[in-house]
Amino acid sequence: MATTSPPATDAEIEALNLAPVARAAAYALKKVHPGVKFTSGRRGLADQVRAMASNVVLDRSWIGTTYKDTPLRARLQAWVDSHPQANTKDDIAAVLTSVFNAATQAEVGGFSKHLSGEAFDVQPVVPDTSNIMVTIRGLAGLELFLEKEGQLVRWHAQFKTPPA
Repeated sequence: MATTSPPATDAEIEALNLAPVARAAAYALKKVHPGVKFTSGRRGLADQVRAMASNVVLDRSWIGTTYKDTPLRARLQAWVDSHPQANTKDDIAAVLTSVFNAATQAEVGGFSKHLSGEAFDVQPVVPDTSNIMVTIRGLAGLELFLEKEGQLVRWHAQFKTPPA
């Protein structure tokens, strides 16, 4: 009986549209843990805003507790803080979009590694949680691994931008 080789590419990983360092890490992770499920990769700005708005609806301090301290993060969180009446995902997304649109390209580009394809999110997996987290922490190029974003359980792996 003939055996077949595994495919050279994985459709789930390719659909994430990752930058090379994150793509290689995703393949390395899945090779060790074939059951791992990726929930997010590269995002356009509209997708990033939708994801953020979904989390802000659940936790109004989410932007301030999740993203690194930058002037853009401060403006986004300040808007959320000063508009408690905005409590739907669509209302929040509309204004977050306007704040991003008023930001410089450098501010937007440095805000989230999802925008450059240098980050992916993984669904927490039980019962192999600790082994998968050890593997993630050992991935080449890893810059940051979060087990939680704000108060929400989300596994987020982001990777270093290769030198130019």
